[in-house]
Amino acid sequence: MVLEISDADALTGTALESIAADYTAAGASAGDSAEERTHAEETVREDAAEALASLIDPFDLVSQVPGVELAQASWSSETIDHDPDAEDWAAGEDGDEVHYGIEDNETDDEEGGGITER
Repeated sequence: MVLEISDADALTGTALESIAADYTAAGASAGDSAEERTHAEETVREDAAEALASLIDPFDLVSQVPGVELAQASWSSETIDHDPDAEDWAAGEDGDEVHYGIEDNETDDEEGGGITER
């Protein structure tokens, strides 16, 4: 899955609101909880990918899909210059297809096999 973050400030704000709600709902008042909350807030402020990861639960994404069991979930991100109109730019041209288990099946769609780590 490839996502474009079009409004990092809105994403970060939503993640911070979610963190605040989580810690308020839990009635967190212990020092460890306050320290954990501060760390979580700093993390989402520094990295939009972390903000996104704090809002999306991979288990929730696939739990209702028949025949699919989440074995592992991981996140990675990178900043790229994206120009979909450029002739020399194509998604996946850096060889990630091999890493993600995507095979060329001659039908112009993507098909993966086994466990795919994203």
